[in-house]
Amino acid sequence: MVIGDVTNGCAEEQSLFPTAVSEEALDEAKRKNAIKQLFGSSRICQEPGEKGPERPELQGNVILQSRAAEHYRNGKEAMGQSRYEKAVICFSKAITLQPEQTQLYVSQAEAYLQLCDFQSAAASYKRAWLLEPGAFSARLAFIYYVQGQCLFDRGLFLDALEAFSKAAEVEPGCRAYEVRSLACLTAAGRSSDCLKMVNDWMASDGPTADLYVLRARLHKLLSQTSRCYHDVKSALALNPTCPEAGALLLQLQEVSEQARQKAVDRTFTGQLPEALCMINVALENCPQDRRLYLFRGILYRRLKDFTAAIEDLVQAVELSLEEEEEEEEGEQGVSGQAEASDGKDESGSVQEEAKFQLVLTYNDFAVQCFSRGLYAEATLLLNKAIDEQKGQAGLFLNRGDCFFKQGEWCFAMADYQQAEEMMRPDDPAVRLRLAVLHNTLGSLCFQDECFQEAADMFSLAIRYNPAASRYYENRSKACRKLLNLKAARQDFICVLILDPNNEELPPMLMNLFPGCSVSDVLSSPAGQAVRVQLMHDIQACSSSSDQQRLGAMVQKMTLTDEKTASQSEDPSEAGTEVKMCVSQQEMQITVKSLLQVKETVVQLSLHDRPAAHHTGPRLTPHHATPTTTTTTTTTTGQDESAFRGL
Repeated sequence: MVIGDVTNGCAEEQSLFPTAVSEEALDEAKRKNAIKQLFGSSRICQEPGEKGPERPELQGNVILQSRAAEHYRNGKEAMGQSRYEKAVICFSKAITLQPEQTQLYVSQAEAYLQLCDFQSAAASYKRAWLLEPGAFSARLAFIYYVQGQCLFDRGLFLDALEAFSKAAEVEPGCRAYEVRSLACLTAAGRSSDCLKMVNDWMASDGPTADLYVLRARLHKLLSQTSRCYHDVKSALALNPTCPEAGALLLQLQEVSEQARQKAVDRTFTGQLPEALCMINVALENCPQDRRLYLFRGILYRRLKDFTAAIEDLVQAVELSLEEEEEEEEGEQGVSGQAEASDGKDESGSVQEEAKFQLVLTYNDFAVQCFSRGLYAEATLLLNKAIDEQKGQAGLFLNRGDCFFKQGEWCFAMADYQQAEEMMRPDDPAVRLRLAVLHNTLGSLCFQDECFQEAADMFSLAIRYNPAASRYYENRSKACRKLLNLKAARQDFICVLILDPNNEELPPMLMNLFPGCSVSDVLSSPAGQAVRVQLMHDIQACSSSSDQQRLGAMVQKMTLTDEKTASQSEDPSEAGTEVKMCVSQQEMQITVKSLLQVKETVVQLSLHDRPAAHHTGPRLTPHHATPTTTTTTTTTTGQDESAFRGL
């Protein structure tokens, strides 16, 4: 009911006051009335349109337009006469009279531009741009560009950067303005900002060969040569005929070759750390050169940095494999296949050499771990080496030594026997190890009171090394436990002959030859017969002149390597004689390292391993102690002294 009454009341009010006005209209009427009451009927307060002349030419807007047009014509005439200052004044007067005319601002801006007043010209074009948005953006951007170029020529790089940035904002599609901003940043030494700008371009517009080349140059300027190389390769991948990328790649390769040559020279003089620094420079300029990784891997191995050496050698192998795959994919036609086949041979040679050096690095790393008592770690490294190269008997010998030190007798025996099959049967590196191992096993059997097994093990030890007095002593004690006095006495005589100062001899003499002196035993027929047989066994074991043959083998290897080095002076033979290098110096380094490694891996018999003799009457195991001193192996009266360590 209330809502209905209100509605009806509003309708009646509208019908009663149909000519009602708004509050704003009432306020305006009151204001005019107040002015009229203030000034009355004075003529000075009359509006121009109320009373005046009826002539059209005297109207205000017509006068303004005509005068502005006159100033505009005068300005154009001044522009034609190259009187730009007067033109600016005329256009300014016209703008004062007609501030909404776009053409007046444009003409004024052109006059300012002729006066090289770029700031005023840009301001005039900005006013014209406000009147007609987007109509004069190209011209305004050009003015900013010219202003920036003038500032750049004066060395005001940051001010020029601001001008070029404004030009790029006004016309964002023009890359030339952004390039000039890049030039300002470079001249101002803000290379990092340049790099960020180029990265933004590549993210927004996508990578191109030119952008890769530009970024490569920036990386080179920032001494980031490795990234520079990768950008150059990316540019060539997009455009193989790009001349800028090809020239930049050639520069990097030349710097890399110079650094590599310096590394070779430093290596010859024994300056390995300096050589390493130079090869790092070479790799920075050519980070995908597998030969450089091989070279640095060898340097790291010689510097005992085995972890770094393994990383580089693995990298060399991987790069060789990648290059082989690329060459296989790129084979086209008969000639293309021939060229690819030559490249494949080169990459294959580097790959084989890198694998061989990797095996040697694993072995040397294992030697270091062995010397520090890290036998399990050494075993793992030797496992990797054997997986890569199963034809090196020395690796099995070294791993057998690791198993021996860990008490893994069966595994040690298996490795020693594997090496025995691969080497000469009379090789001292195998015989002495097998002798020590069988003596150790015999000692363990003796402790377990398995005297027959102990005697058999001691017999095998004597067969491998008949000049070790300790083996005869141990077998003599085992035979006494077996009540085989004849054999025990014969072994005792052998001990008398080989080690007359042995402190165990007096009690053994009393037990085996009661009432007899040493001279009586040695001068007896049995003693003479044992002496003859012992000398015969020792001579039979050493009649092959192992050390002489080993020395001859080393000498032969040396002569062969020297001959190869001398032949390498012919560049045509450098790639065939030595797989690793092309130049004479690098080839000689490789030959030297290979000779050193072969002496370590192949001979494996030039290190002594003294045994720990027991101090009591009871037999104890003989644990071999490795040494790394290179000596000449002999077979005269020492037990495990010739048992060479790693």
